[in-house]
Parts: sequence; C-alpha cells; structure tokens
Amino acid sequence: MIFLKSDEEIELLRASNQIVSKALAEVAKLIAPGITTEQLNKAADEFIRDNKAVPGFLGYNDFPKSICTSVNEEVVHGIPSDKVILQDGDIVSVDIGVYLNGFHGDSAYTFCVGEVAPEVKALLKTTKEALYKGIENAVEGKRLGDIGYAIQTHCEERTYSVVREMVGHGIGRDLHEDPQVLNYGRRGNGTVLKKGMTLAIEPMINLGKKNVVFEKDGWTVRTVDRMPSAHFEHTVAIKQGKADILSTFEMIEEVLGEKAI
Repeated sequence: MIFLKSDEEIELLRASNQIVSKALAEVAKLIAPGITTEQLNKAADEFIRDNKAVPGFLGYNDFPKSICTSVNEEVVHGIPSDKVILQDGDIVSVDIGVYLNGFHGDSAYTFCVGEVAPEVKALLKTTKEALYKGIENAVEGKRLGDIGYAIQTHCEERTYSVVREMVGHGIGRDLHEDPQVLNYGRRGNGTVLKKGMTLAIEPMINLGKKNVVFEKDGWTVRTVDRMPSAHFEHTVAIKQGKADILSTFEMIEEVLGEKAI
C-alpha cells in the first residue's frame, strides 16, 4: 500500500532527512586513508543521538550497525568494521538512515578516499547525475517507469551498468514502504506518481557488469566482477512541477570543497 503524506508529515520527513544529511557531512570530515569504517559508524551514531534521533538502520532486520559503508566493489549494505581500513584510491558509499518524530530519513553519498582513478571518478559523477535525472521525473502525473528510464538511459549511454536486484523505495513511518523505485524501466510505465508520495531514489551503478553477489555475512552486496560500484540517494516528496528534495548534499560538499564529485 502506498501512503500519501500530508504537508505536515512531509515536514517531519524533512527534519529526519536533514539530520541524515548533517550526519553524512560529519562523516565527510573523517574520510581519509587510514580511517576505519567503524570510526565512520561511531561518528554518525554519536551525531544522530546528539540530535535526539535514532539510527534508522541499527537493528533493522537485525542489521548490526548504525550506517552502511560499502567500499569499492561493494554495492550496498556493507557492515562497518575496525578491520576495514580505507586506502588511498578507494571509494566508499556511506548510507545513513534516521528515525525522528515517527518518520524516517534516508540518504547516501559515495566518497573518494585520497586520489581516485579518473575512470572511477567518472563513474561517481555519472551516478550522481543519474540521481538528479531521476528526480527530474519524480513529479505528479509522471510514472515510476519514467524515473527508472531516466536513470538507466543516462548511465547506459556512458557504458555503465545498472544493478537490478537492489532498488529504491517508498519511505515514511516505515523505512521501506511501497512502491519499489527501480533504477531501470520504460517511459510511461508503472504506478502514476501522486502528490504526497515520498520516495528514496538511489541509483546503484557499476563500472563493469550489472550482476551482483550476496556475501556470506547476509548483508553485503558486491559486483560479480569486483569492479567498482557507486551509490547516491535522496529522499524526495512528489509535488506538481518539481520534486521536493528532503535531503541535501550541500553540507557534504561544503566539507569536501574542491574534492566534491
């Protein structure tokens, strides 16, 4: 079932997503060679709790940490660990969820660690662009297929591949609500978008093949060919004419400065 949110509920969603965005900015301050993904987890967890919110991922279907950190060929749902030390040239997708005042926030950003290869930077740039191409189609009267088509076309025209197994989702009082938001599709197909729908749109795009493997930890998803994967995510509210983006990358990119993608 798809739940349409009132203007008041959307503002509560915005508040949750703003904390997510600020938590990602706090993580951005730490991204560097030699930092462990567990250090990123602890920093985000502390920031979220200091802002009187709850980490939305911790304990969700028994997920053991407060954020997801997916390094290089890991697509999504990487588990932070003291044993995972970021290296110069790595990329790391950081996905954060927050629960506040009865509503969830959800956003993700893929960071460069030190000096990253140009072809990998290009993957990140295209994936981020694809996110906004999808958001351009997240307006009242369009269809879910229009979002997926925009993302898929932008990436495949640049020879990248779109992960099929992992998708975006509705979001609200529950972290994952209907509908599923595919990153591929056909224009004019799928559920009609209505004012009050709130969606987490999150392209997951691979440098190599689209195929993925689910690791033995029960969470981490990686590319089958171990080529890098990028992931960017915003939570948006459907409105007439233009989507209302409830999360933001502005604070992250203020921290990163010239290093921003």
